[in-house]
Amino acid sequence: MRRYSLPQLKLQFLTISLVITSIFGCGSLIYPDVNVDPAKNNIATFRQDAIDCAKAYPVVDSGAHIKQRISCMNLKGWR
Repeated sequence: MRRYSLPQLKLQFLTISLVITSIFGCGSLIYPDVNVDPAKNNIATFRQDAIDCAKAYPVVDSGAHIKQRISCMNLKGWR
């Protein structure tokens, strides 16, 4: 059985924790695709609302635009 030193174990733990956090963190960013109003629940309205939100929140290096666009879509009734 191989023995690991304490710094190696800490590094492995941090690496595994980072991977797990990344997986769950990305999973929470689900882009809404169903509108609560049945009359607006169609592809054309979805595309127009998505374009409007994309124009309102342009791409930034930090990636904050993704959450802002999701919030914008939620305000327009998309869940």
